[in-house]
Amino acid sequence: MSRPLAKHPLASQTLSGADIVVQVLADEGTSVIFGYSGGAILPTYDAVFRFNREHRTAEGAEKMPLIVPANEQAAGFMAAGYARASGKVGVCLVTSGPGATNTVTPVRDCMADSIPIVVICGQVPTAAIGSDGFQEAPISSIMAPCAKHVFLVTDASKLEATMRTAFEVARTGRPGPVVIDIPKDVQNANLVFQGEGVLPIPGYRARLAEVNRNRLSAKACSEFEALLKASERPLLYVGGGAINGNAAPAIRRFAEAYGLPVTTTLMGIGTVDTTDALSLQMLGMHGTAYANYAVEDCDFLITLGARFDDRVAGVPDKFAPHAKAIAHFDIDPAEINKVKRVQWHHVGALALAIDDLHAHLQSRGFKPDYRAWHQHIGALKSQHALNYDRDAATIQPYAVIEAINRLTGGEAIVSTGVGQHQMWAAQYFDFKEPRLWLTSGSMGTMGFGLPAAIGAQFARPDKIVIDIDGDASIRMNLGELETVTTYNLPVKVVVLNNFGDGMVRQWQRLFFDSRYAASDKSLHQKDFVKAAEADGYAFAKRITRKEELESVIAEFVAFKGPAFLEVHIDGDAGVYPMVGPGMSYAQMITGDWITSRDALQTAESVDKADLF
Repeated sequence: MSRPLAKHPLASQTLSGADIVVQVLADEGTSVIFGYSGGAILPTYDAVFRFNREHRTAEGAEKMPLIVPANEQAAGFMAAGYARASGKVGVCLVTSGPGATNTVTPVRDCMADSIPIVVICGQVPTAAIGSDGFQEAPISSIMAPCAKHVFLVTDASKLEATMRTAFEVARTGRPGPVVIDIPKDVQNANLVFQGEGVLPIPGYRARLAEVNRNRLSAKACSEFEALLKASERPLLYVGGGAINGNAAPAIRRFAEAYGLPVTTTLMGIGTVDTTDALSLQMLGMHGTAYANYAVEDCDFLITLGARFDDRVAGVPDKFAPHAKAIAHFDIDPAEINKVKRVQWHHVGALALAIDDLHAHLQSRGFKPDYRAWHQHIGALKSQHALNYDRDAATIQPYAVIEAINRLTGGEAIVSTGVGQHQMWAAQYFDFKEPRLWLTSGSMGTMGFGLPAAIGAQFARPDKIVIDIDGDASIRMNLGELETVTTYNLPVKVVVLNNFGDGMVRQWQRLFFDSRYAASDKSLHQKDFVKAAEADGYAFAKRITRKEELESVIAEFVAFKGPAFLEVHIDGDAGVYPMVGPGMSYAQMITGDWITSRDALQTAESVDKADLF
């Protein structure tokens, strides 16, 4: 018989609503808060201050430090970076009105990528709601379409249960952001602390329990086994759900046991070690050519925590055209058959499902022979490898990333903004573990990289954290350079400067006859190195010559404190491969330095003709 939980030491004590908010944060394991103050949230900020004064660690550090950014959007992305790097719920604490509306973008970003954060917003007093009071905004209405759930606490007696329920909803099932809007009078109310209790949300909990109970049956395992036995060219297609569901260890065991090649989405990077022989790295619009060709050639596509989004399956009818069957594992039933019809599916916890399937196949003595498929994959990797002009006089962005990667060896946490630099980082960095790759996937939010790196550094102080950014993206949250030095974080920032919106220019070059409308930043006057120095960076350097690359990057990576590096890169460097809008993988554009399948076949035909 299990023992009853110990009574909370503060149970039955009278606390203010603000003190209850902070105590629940502590109870939920919150180790850091990111936020910006303001009138409507001041009672809770004061409660955080008093909590930290009374609960210092043995070393004298604050138990739950409050990190203040330059703006609230960055606070939301810091919480997201913390959540992505740690797997825990990130916390953001902001005031009403503009403070809360500034977090709409990170909330939507987290919803799109299934990232668990809790955003706590101050609100005008309950009696003033709807009166257009100072710094009032209808946050529950604004956030409702963007978040997993929104709570407006108008009954102070429900504050504690609401707080605990918010964390439950954020972290369970398909994770996501939860917003709690708390009027100032609720924060100031005197309440009896219960030390336990959640809101009655029977529908959500019933659906969650059903998904968690839904283990693979013997019949389902046998049906999957039949599909796998009939396959000669199976391929695992793995998405962000594998990382969010902590299923990477199970997937690695499964892939290694049966020799199953693996390709991942942008959000699934790190599920398997990208240097592993079975890894094909990323597929999709800017995936490796060999991964995309493997999708073209596979006869059984096994989809794990991925959703066939438009950057992967842009033309669903032409995606995996030779697959005789597609299997789909997901925790969200809404994703099954939403974009691509599948022949087998399972809705449930991914790690459990993979382990159950693995046990079933082992019990049946399943030992496939995929040597021919492995040889084919090896040929694809060799013939269609990532490449670029290595003899160019200008600095190539790929070379910058390769140089950093040689020093970090797939062990660093890498965050990015959005654009060309994001795709180059995804292609050319190695990632040996999950939660090392942090990027805004579905929303594609410029300005994500720097604040996400700050959140990640708090989550993983043992890791090197590097923000790979673009000159356009970093401008969006440039104020957070000062946040790095304020807290003396050893975050390393790289700006790949091509003096413009590089990805937009690439599209304009390919599809708009090189009309660079509003994407050229060559006339801008920003001196990034001086900006970094003004914000207190002891290491702030610029590379303009190819010969400087190796030595300066080595110095940059080795530097112990905050470090900033700007690199002037070739403005014409593109992201290839590229699967353009309306194109199938067979029509992929590989650029000048990656061999396409059509070019290879043409060359082979010429070689054969020379024999006769």
